Amino acid sequence: MDQFLQAIQNSITTGSLYALIALGYTMVYGILKFINFSHSDVVVIGALFSTVLALTLLEKLGLQQAPWWLGGVVLAGAMALCATVSFLVERLAYRPLRQAPRLNCLITAIGVSLFLQNTGNQKFLFGTQPRKIPALVPDAEPLFMIGKVPFRLIDFIIVGTAVVLMVALDRLVFKSAMGRAMRAVSFDHKTASLMGINVDRVISMTFVLGACLAAAGGFLYALRYQTVTQPADTTWALLGLKAFVSAVVGGIGNIRGAVLGALIIASIENFGAAYLFSGLTDAYVFAVLIGMLLLRPGGILGSAAVEKV
Repeated sequence: MDQFLQAIQNSITTGSLYALIALGYTMVYGILKFINFSHSDVVVIGALFSTVLALTLLEKLGLQQAPWWLGGVVLAGAMALCATVSFLVERLAYRPLRQAPRLNCLITAIGVSLFLQNTGNQKFLFGTQPRKIPALVPDAEPLFMIGKVPFRLIDFIIVGTAVVLMVALDRLVFKSAMGRAMRAVSFDHKTASLMGINVDRVISMTFVLGACLAAAGGFLYALRYQTVTQPADTTWALLGLKAFVSAVVGGIGNIRGAVLGALIIASIENFGAAYLFSGLTDAYVFAVLIGMLLLRPGGILGSAAVEKV
């Protein structure tokens, strides 16, 4: 019973992190119909910057223990930086290729990803050694125990923050004028432009929103796992890939599908580790991806695209 409960807890927490990152993939694909492979590098920039910012603020303020408001300040700073990076990437790298073949966009996305990885590895930005984020959340002891399973404050903060951000995004997309513009651009760029919608602004806003969620995912990941490594580390590559798989499984281009896919992938990963072979958790995830692409390429909540020629 304890093993089952622990797997559920880990699935919800990990799924929340995957969902925040997966939403960035699915939003950009929904608008532009291409995969932004540099998105996972924005996540690690958010994690690294939030770590450096937290350490710097504590040092400058002369504090030994983080006050309650510091986490919010660090998160806002990480979001601002990641939003700026993604805005510049879209403006300088992707917008000139808007009418180019998709292969050109794909190659550019890979190039941008490599650029961000190597830039982030430079000593003058984040240093060459892994960083340990300060304890922004008092988490020495669990809040309570159910059986032998500890429930910690950080897990509730991760899930709560993710839920608030995802609900806010859902309301923005489906209940606001900007959301209507985003859905119109997703349906047809030219028609949306003829209706008076500023397509370039909508696309830039999509990248900015996805980057803010990526920053939140990176910050929360750093809080939970404490040690933050460099962008080229395989940990970040796997995190980005699993978030991408989540978007595909749920139906890439579908916001609610990305959240559903993230919870499914996290559950497969954690229950597989608990009841099967823990060393094959990554294999379980990518086996699900292969099966989904073979049986239902559009994903659970996605629909098969029909292209007229």
